[in-house]
Amino acid sequence: MSTHTRIRTFNTKDTYPEQNLDNDLCQAVVANGVVYLRGQIGQDLDTRESVGIGDVEAQADKAMANIKMLLEEAGGTLEDIVKVTVYLVDPRYRETVYRTMGRWLKGVFPVSTGLVVSALARPEWLVEIDATAVLSPATTTGEPA
Repeated sequence: MSTHTRIRTFNTKDTYPEQNLDNDLCQAVVANGVVYLRGQIGQDLDTRESVGIGDVEAQADKAMANIKMLLEEAGGTLEDIVKVTVYLVDPRYRETVYRTMGRWLKGVFPVSTGLVVSALARPEWLVEIDATAVLSPATTTGEPA
């Protein structure tokens, strides 16, 4: 039987107090050596404050910093990322976001999907990045790789 580890649980009524929501979620789930991350945006995960309002590069950088932090909490690294999905509210942000993301993922070579959407959960959010990672066998078994 597999065990799922849930990282940074929260309820949407705390994250989105202006909306009538009540969902129990988390920032990451580790299941059978795979780390599934919630889409990350320009938000401080500890204070829930939006950062980089109006600045897509700052938001992308914060999203990637969150991804790195969550992967480390899950026992992994950025090098474990196998897939990223990028959501943009404006196609003109693509170069800036991908350049920023590329600095964080240099030499990693994940697969990537990019989408342009009409909006994200809050109007100040310009980009959302989610990632899936596979922990190395040494991480999941405790043995050297």
